[in-house]
Amino acid sequence: MRVISKKVLREFWEKHSDSEQQLKAWFREADTSKWKSPKEIKKKYPGASFLNDNRVVFNIKGNTYRIIVRINYDYQMVWVRFVGTHAEYDKIDATKI
Repeated sequence: MRVISKKVLREFWEKHSDSEQQLKAWFREADTSKWKSPKEIKKKYPGASFLNDNRVVFNIKGNTYRIIVRINYDYQMVWVRFVGTHAEYDKIDATKI
């Protein structure tokens, strides 16, 4: 998968240094994956949540942080739409971000 944009993740871990290693690990795993369906993601990330419009919510660092991505399986692309704390996540509409 091609992950767009690592910059968003980097800016987040610069503010929340305790998330850096987990975000880097998630990025490496996503970047080298060849997901073709939500089922394949669920095998690796059983805690992932699937929303409309191919959006997926990943829990990071024991659910302290969350990432919302939008995936195009045909083109093997992942767009990072949101990265934030659990409290920040609770304030947004994950289906529209």
